[in-house]
This record gives sequence, structure tokens and C-alpha cells, in this order.
Amino acid sequence: MASDDFALSRVPASARYPWLSVATQRFGQISGLSQFLLGATLGFGLPFWQAFLAFTLGAVLLELVAIAVGIIGQREGLSTSVLARWTGFGRGGAAVVGLVIGLSATGWFGVQSQLAGSSLARLLGLLPVWAWSLLFGLLVTVIVSYGFRWMAWTAYLTVPAFLILAGVSVVTELTRHDLGSLLTDAPPGPQLTLVQAVTLVAGQFMVGAVITPDMTRFNRTPGDVVKQTVLGITLGEWVIGSVGVLLAHAVRSSDVSAIVTSSTGLVGMVVIVAAALKVNDWNLYVSSLGLANFLATVTGRTFHRARLSVVLGVLGSVLGAVGILSGYTGFLTLLAVAFPPIPAIMVAEYFVVRRWRGQLAAGTLPATSPTWVPATLVIWLLASLTGRFVTIGLPSVNALVAGFLLYVLAGRLGLLRGYRTHLTEPLPTQQSVVQ
Repeated sequence: MASDDFALSRVPASARYPWLSVATQRFGQISGLSQFLLGATLGFGLPFWQAFLAFTLGAVLLELVAIAVGIIGQREGLSTSVLARWTGFGRGGAAVVGLVIGLSATGWFGVQSQLAGSSLARLLGLLPVWAWSLLFGLLVTVIVSYGFRWMAWTAYLTVPAFLILAGVSVVTELTRHDLGSLLTDAPPGPQLTLVQAVTLVAGQFMVGAVITPDMTRFNRTPGDVVKQTVLGITLGEWVIGSVGVLLAHAVRSSDVSAIVTSSTGLVGMVVIVAAALKVNDWNLYVSSLGLANFLATVTGRTFHRARLSVVLGVLGSVLGAVGILSGYTGFLTLLAVAFPPIPAIMVAEYFVVRRWRGQLAAGTLPATSPTWVPATLVIWLLASLTGRFVTIGLPSVNALVAGFLLYVLAGRLGLLRGYRTHLTEPLPTQQSVVQ
């Protein structure tokens, strides 16, 4: 089996990558059919410049969150779920974070495999939807089992292929319309508010912002994190999203996926596979990292990340193939409410409160971690409920701000105390990894 990719340990300097390599994957993670569809949703309910403003506000919010937690991941070289042990959550809370990420990402992996299978069956025929879904999911599983290096090469191939081939279809459609009119036309559908639009933009990629350390732990400098985040989110949100807005105004519909994938035969297959591959490999990868930490916590044994990715990939592919996950999206959407407070708490602990920051300064994994931090779990719940039920403002922003402020307040009041202490498990070795 390929690479464990330092699932439970720090990424050493010798295993870091140039910023452009990581940036390509970041851009691939954001841009895709879903971003075209998000743009079309906004364009169906907003004039172009209002939709552009919504993308701007949402992108700035995401960039601030992603850069803050990304720099933590780059400095410490740790995945999100492992890093959470010393950024406010404790070992038990970090295991819950890993489980939430793992469940969400595995579910979306299956959903994306099912969607790719449906598109390939419609475009190419030959096999039923379930067979295409299974084949696609297994292809992604093989790539992810070999780790970050294979995923980097996948991004080098799929990102340009998707942009070029889908771009031809988009440009062909837009040249049939007057660009000036598209920029000034009234929206063709029911009006959206700016708050609703910004919430859609920020909410769609908030999970991606939370798991940023899983990616930035391979960066070499904080400057690399800033460059790749600004480049990836700016291009992914503004460029791809704005094109989706224009397409919605051009065809007077929010269903623009047929335009983006209008090529047939081999070209159409490449567009669909490239669009789904460069998003879905990260769904499976972060799922394997999160569950590796969860299982290490609850069982006391270290499971090889690559083997976990195979198990999760096969499970997600099968569930996607039989269509079970089509009813799972409601649960996944509800689960996403729990994500915004996570980076807020991590940033508040690492940069402001610094209750456990000193333990991370040693350069190796700290010898101990708090088992539980009860106050953090209460803050996490309260911030999530704030994002869910407070109707004034943006839900994602409300949850972020509430999580940050409550954690800082708890730190000032001396409420952030670990319940029991746990010895850090040994680093994975050939003997200690469960085969």
C-alpha cells in the first residue's frame, strides 16, 4: 500500500511541496461544475453586479478563514483533526472533529460518484448508472490510496483539461449574446437577497476552509499559504462563479450544467471526469485523515491512511452506485452547521488565548494532550446553534464570530481547562500500523 502521508504526525520539511503544486489542488478543489451551478443560482435571482458583490463578500470571508487556519497547518505540519488536539478541542474533541469531517466527506464522495456516474451513463451509454458510479468511485480510490503526490499529478492533468474543454462550450454559448446586456439585465428568476447570496457562497466551501490544514501542511512557508489561497479562491469563486452568473442570464435558467458538459463522446467524458475527479479525491482524502485520527483515539491503534481510504472509497462507491446517498444530502447539509465554529475556535486558541500553544513549540508531537476540554464542546454547540437559528446577518459569519468570541471570553475567565491528560500515541511504524 502506498503512502500514509503523515496522517498522525508532522509533515517534515523534506516532504513539503512548492506552492504552485498545492495551489493547483486548491484551485481544483474550488472550481468545477458545482461552482458553475452556484453562479447560475445567484445569476437566476440577482443582477450580475449584485451577484459579483455576493461572490466578493463570500470569497473574502473564506480567504480570511482559510488563510488563518492554513497558516496554523503549515507551521505545525499537522492535519486538521490532529491539530485540533492542541487548538482547543483536546484529544476527545479532536476525535469528534475527525468523525464529523469523515462522515461528511465520505457522504459527499458517494454523492459525487453517483452524479458522475449519471452523467457518464447519459453521455456514453454502454453501462448503467450504477456501474459508471462504481467505476468512477474506484478510480478515485486508487488515486487517493497513493496519497498527495498522485493527487498533485491528477490536478496537473484535470484542472487544465476541465477549464479548456468546458471553457469552449461556455464561450460558444456566451458569444451568441450581447455581453453588455448580460451585465445589466434583470435576473430571470425569483429575487434573492444579498444576505441569501453571500450565505450560499460562503456556506458551499466552508467545509473546504475547515480542512485547509490537511492541504497546507505540505506548504513550505506562510507566504505560500497566502498565495495559493488568494489565487485558488479568487479564481474559483470570482471567475468560475461569475461565468455561471452570465450563463444563467444568457439561457434564462439556473440549470446550466448541460452547457458546461455539452460536448459529446470522449471530450464530454473528459470534462465530466476531470470536473469530478479534482473535487472528489479531496473528499476521500480528508475523510481518511479524519477517521484515522478518530480510530486512533477510540481504539488506541494506528490505522494506515491508505488502507482506510480504500475501505472508505469502496464503501462510498457502492453506496453511491446503489443510490442510497441521494437521500443523505439533507443530513450532510445539516451536518455542515457544525463546521464554521471549528476554525474559529482553532484560530482563537492558536493566536489569541494560546492555552496549549506552548506544547506545539517543541517541534515534535507534544508528549501529552488534554483528553477533553468541556468548555470548548459547549462553545462549539452554542456557536453552531447561533449559526442555525439567529436570523440577523449571515449564518456562517454568525457561527464563526460566536465561536471566536466565546472561546476568547472563556479563556479570559479561566474556563478552558483540560479534563484529564492523555499520552500521545507513538508515531506510526511498520509494526504499529494495523494492516
